[in-house]
Amino acid sequence: MATFNLSSYNPSFFILVGIPGLEKFHIWIAIPFCVIYLVAIVGNCVLLYLIAVEHSLHEPMFFFLSMLAKTDLILSSTTMPKLLSNLWFGDKKITFLGCLTQMFFLYFSFFVDSAILLAMAYDRYVAICSPLRYTTILTHQVITKIVVGIILRSFCVILPIVFLLKRLPFCRTRIIPHTYCEHIGVARLSCADISINIWYGVAVPLMTVVSDIVLIAVSYTIILSAVFRLPSRGARQKALGTCGSHVCVILIFYTPAFFSVLAHRFGHDVPRHVLILFANFYVAIPPALNPIVYGVKTKQIRDKILLLFSPKGTQ
Repeated sequence: MATFNLSSYNPSFFILVGIPGLEKFHIWIAIPFCVIYLVAIVGNCVLLYLIAVEHSLHEPMFFFLSMLAKTDLILSSTTMPKLLSNLWFGDKKITFLGCLTQMFFLYFSFFVDSAILLAMAYDRYVAICSPLRYTTILTHQVITKIVVGIILRSFCVILPIVFLLKRLPFCRTRIIPHTYCEHIGVARLSCADISINIWYGVAVPLMTVVSDIVLIAVSYTIILSAVFRLPSRGARQKALGTCGSHVCVILIFYTPAFFSVLAHRFGHDVPRHVLILFANFYVAIPPALNPIVYGVKTKQIRDKILLLFSPKGTQ
């Protein structure tokens, strides 16, 4: 493949290689990604439809869930269509502006997802530890402030990345050995000092995602201590059941991210194509599994889905 060595602060385009070393299998690799993407689209759309039309689901927990579904649609749609067009049709070019846009929405949706999981943990904390005050604590005004705070925090954290990249001169190859634009991967194509990009790329997760994880862990520590103090076994099982789906989604979201970071930092002997496949599964699988988990483990949603797809529900 040809290289591009023309110096430019704003190159016209980059080349997304795809999955290096597996070019012969690109067509077949795209098939499971396409299936996963379709599951994510259908599952999250069904979830949003049910929450919108069913008044019994108009509660803070399901409002946060609908926000999670919308963000998951953004997360998967930011990368999957370009991945499929790359692997199936060889559409490897992406404009500089398109690269920055993809990168912004990829990271923005990731940080919004993380903050929503924290908000949902707070919702479960209030529901279990202060059930009688639930409606007075999580009012419409409070929920609106939480949502605005989530969006503003994510926007303010990610926007500087765009400007940090726009300031760099790109005088090396414009070939990106990946399926989507990733901050440090693009920055390394520059011939300038990228220490600020690296510092910011490390500091942001430490200040945001790690703090979200810590606060979620604190919330569930308090929740579990409250649950095990409940007098009856049935009450304990019911309380744990309301948290089960949320805990599964937390694990689905953070576990692949945790292993992906470790693999990139310490897995120097791991083949590049394995890292890229793992990175793509990370942005594809959580949006597909989240609606399935909530549909299976949340009784209110499970009942509405069965009613929606039953013959009686279609009459």
